[in-house]
Amino acid sequence: MTSLTNPLDGFTVDRAQIRTIGHDLQRPECILAEPDGTLWSADARGGVMRIAADGSQRFIGQRSDARFESAAAATSDELEHKFTTGTLPNGLAFAANGDLLISNFGTDCLELMTRDGDTRTLVDQIDGQPIGKVNFVLRDSKDRVWITVSTRVNPWTTAASSRVRDGFIAVLEGGVLRVVADGFFFTNEIRFDAREEWLYIVETTGPHITRMRVQEGAGGVALTDREVFGPQRLGGFPDGIAFDSFGNLWCTLVMVDQLIALTPQGDQRMLLDDGDPVASQNLLDRMAAGTLTADDMMKARGTLAPWMASVTFGGPDLRTVYIGSLMGTTIPYFRSPVAGLPMVHWRA
Repeated sequence: MTSLTNPLDGFTVDRAQIRTIGHDLQRPECILAEPDGTLWSADARGGVMRIAADGSQRFIGQRSDARFESAAAATSDELEHKFTTGTLPNGLAFAANGDLLISNFGTDCLELMTRDGDTRTLVDQIDGQPIGKVNFVLRDSKDRVWITVSTRVNPWTTAASSRVRDGFIAVLEGGVLRVVADGFFFTNEIRFDAREEWLYIVETTGPHITRMRVQEGAGGVALTDREVFGPQRLGGFPDGIAFDSFGNLWCTLVMVDQLIALTPQGDQRMLLDDGDPVASQNLLDRMAAGTLTADDMMKARGTLAPWMASVTFGGPDLRTVYIGSLMGTTIPYFRSPVAGLPMVHWRA
């Protein structure tokens, strides 16, 4: 921390300054940014879209999946079909050699894809059982690979609407995948703080952020001292998170489509509200009552990045913020008053 004054004090995103990059994208849920301006966006066709700094783009992956040729869903049945069948690349991370680690929310496995599109499954079981809904993947500075599993309930939409608490975190260490923490409300993105002393965990239907202390030991890394960070209820469903260099934790609230930040003290700040107030309130009320339906979920969305899902700092100075989404076809971005925390990159 370089200043006692939080650079987010008084800051809100100026909608007039928001620009977009990319076109005809299919479910750009997670975004990786390289220092030269290159973006890698998850793509529902089974791979990623590589977007160069000049805006030119190239799909890298498998065959196209027609489910996402249109971003809009006419019915709740169509919506559920789009999000519960087939391949569904979700979280992304760079492997140590620059390949792409992909948590595939559709095929329930962790994949490794080269930059040319060759793909293989790294893991699809844990303790002899199917993993479940692999949501996110993260590599730490010691080259350990962490994954989150949102639920083992099928279809996963049941868990998302009923606050099932069967999510877990696993780590791939020494070639072995093992569970290090469980009992989460729909585990989503995870991020380390600057020193990798704490792991911050999104519990989407919590709806809150949890953190756990990272402990090194002879038997491998462990997570301890579990606690909620910030408010017990965030006023929406957290999805993606990212730290800035001051220590603020930026967070998207999916479907209510808000971008918030939690200060190092855990105080909540509103940075951007793109939601529909009536649909958002209905969504929250229905979730609280246990009566949430796919129709309620489908009606709640913004216009900038419908079903706002992730936040990524990029650009040469890490002050360009990119917003990923589940329903969008392009990537909104804007300038931040503070740089993001550098991610673990690959080594050329």
